Formats: sequence, C-alpha cells, structure tokens
Amino acid sequence: MRAGREIRLIEEDDEWWSAIDEEARVASQGPTRQEPLENLDEVTELTVEARSDETAALEPDAPWFPRTASYERHHYPR
Repeated sequence: MRAGREIRLIEEDDEWWSAIDEEARVASQGPTRQEPLENLDEVTELTVEARSDETAALEPDAPWFPRTASYERHHYPR
C-alpha cells in the first residue's frame, strides 16, 4: 500500500470496528481495532492491483454461480 492514504476507523454500535479506504473504495470489519486495519491493507493492495491489471476478469468458477442470468417477471397480488 502506498504512503499517504487516508483511512477512516469507526467503532460501531456492536463494538466491532470498521476500517474504510474511501479512495480505493474498500472496507473491512473486525472485533478489534487492529484486525480491520490489517485486512484493509491486504484488500486495498489486491483491489488496486486488480484494477490496474490490463487483463479481463475471469468468469467465476463456483457451482452456485449461475452461468446465465434468467430474469422472469413475477406478479404478486396487491
């Protein structure tokens, strides 16, 4: 991660912590102050690297990921 990034660290109502890098548009959470900051370092680095990569993103290869999207109109009673 390059120097000079602004990170927001927020203590949530449920006593968890959120760390947000608004420039990279990524966030992380954890039960301690340190955990979301450590995770944010990793996710920010991977996100910046992926966004600068000139190759196309690979199609997800997971059994639960639909190969084609099917959108049907559903009519619900009012």
